[in-house]
Amino acid sequence: MTIIAGLMLGLLLYGLEFVIVSASMRTIADELHGQTLQAWVTTSYMVATTIATPLFGKLSDIYGRKRLYLTAILVFLAGSLLCGLAGSLYELAVYRAIQGVGGGGLAALAFAIMGDILTPELRARYQIYFSAVSVVAGAAGPPVGGLFASADTLLGIDGWRWSFLINLPIGLVALAIVALRYRMPAERREQPVDYAGAGWLVVGLGPLLVVAEQGRTWGWSSPLSLSLCAVGAVGLAAFLVTESRMGPAAVIPLRLFRSRVFTLVNTVSVVIGIGLFGSLVFLPLYLQLVKGQSPEDAGLLLILQMAGVLTTSRSFSKVINRSGRYRAFLVGGTGLATATLLGFASLGPGSPLWVAGALVYLLGAGMGVCLPVTLIALQNNSPKEDMGVSSAAFTFFRGIGGTAGTAAFLSLMFALSEERVAKALARAGREPGFRAASADPEVAALPANRQVIDAAAGTGRLDLDDTSFLLHTDPRIAAPVVDGLASSISTVFLVGAAVMSTGVVLALLLPGPAPKTAAGAAEASPAGGPAPGAVPRAPR
Repeated sequence: MTIIAGLMLGLLLYGLEFVIVSASMRTIADELHGQTLQAWVTTSYMVATTIATPLFGKLSDIYGRKRLYLTAILVFLAGSLLCGLAGSLYELAVYRAIQGVGGGGLAALAFAIMGDILTPELRARYQIYFSAVSVVAGAAGPPVGGLFASADTLLGIDGWRWSFLINLPIGLVALAIVALRYRMPAERREQPVDYAGAGWLVVGLGPLLVVAEQGRTWGWSSPLSLSLCAVGAVGLAAFLVTESRMGPAAVIPLRLFRSRVFTLVNTVSVVIGIGLFGSLVFLPLYLQLVKGQSPEDAGLLLILQMAGVLTTSRSFSKVINRSGRYRAFLVGGTGLATATLLGFASLGPGSPLWVAGALVYLLGAGMGVCLPVTLIALQNNSPKEDMGVSSAAFTFFRGIGGTAGTAAFLSLMFALSEERVAKALARAGREPGFRAASADPEVAALPANRQVIDAAAGTGRLDLDDTSFLLHTDPRIAAPVVDGLASSISTVFLVGAAVMSTGVVLALLLPGPAPKTAAGAAEASPAGGPAPGAVPRAPR
């Protein structure tokens, strides 16, 4: 439990940091005078994290988990300290890339170490805690980030800098726990390091991830976007050629894809990343933009998601592992997530808040099945010598899907929002409430109301990149804008449901449970005992 606690703290660092910084990013950009550059702070972190994940996994198979995990924590903490000391947004973007390298190691190796120290049965039981960490990070991040962003100073230091400095005490505790308590001996494998493959992976994925994050700003068909896509395509082609030549020493050995379970689980992970994690970005947007919730209140409502994750993870984890029915549970989890996203697509400005809360809980329940079953199926079907690279591949492909889904869905939402808000404003003149509010001199005199009234009259234009004006707009005046945004977000949820439905189809292709025989049991547990170094089953 002590080691598990150390791994959970590492995952908390990885998950919490991204959400906290996102919540406080606007204040950070104002303080460092770089609103137009703030996207690079997020992009550098995402690119570095995604690329570092498979590299840490492969290196840990060669040099041992403990050394690489401690290195990941130290790199992450060094990046956090540098971010807290940054004097410009350019510096912050570079330091966030350093932080992202450490974050990739934390995400990859926590699951690999769990696979090393736990028997298959216990992996299912303890997966509950790892699932809870991700949800806690998502729910606690917005309120904590808002607290730091709104504070001028804390302990004599600018409030926004604590978005990074908060990692130091948490990381030092995780560092101490893993350094002192994780004693599983490292088995050095004599194998060359695939430096060429790692280099081509950077060349291939780096430009594509940058385009995914910045394409909406540059234009998807702009010369810069197309040039970077071409570079990325060449890099990925060279990466595949290099991996086929390196064989077992490859960063991601292509032989792993001969396993039906490995290929299908990681394909489903990409789908879950696109459909589920891409859609999750819009839960806070719906609660804040459409329902008028503050970031803190929206974060509190998302605690229901954590409750849903814990409910299904705790209820089904043992059953999943004992039965081996990965296919049935994955079909159920992806099906529940699909149905819930369809429910979100039906919500509008007038939908009761309790309905949104119930759907948040159900979405968490679907996640509580999808995430554990995919990881358990992958680890239980991976040889011990490939545990690091297999676990890293799981995180890597899910991250790729999440990045692509978020970028695509944000682009879709903003493209739809401009059109639908414009149509709603064109109809606003026929709405009695809007006309009455517009005719009120006191209401029309307020700047926030005036810009919406001017946009409805065709004499002005709304900037939907900054929706903070809705906080100060009369509800009758804001109604057409909110309606347009709600319609756009509903369409995004509908597309997310369509993507998740493909996950249901892919889950049906997983093999069913293998028949249990005495020979199979003996093979799974040599000499009738647990795997070497495994944590024994706790007595009832």
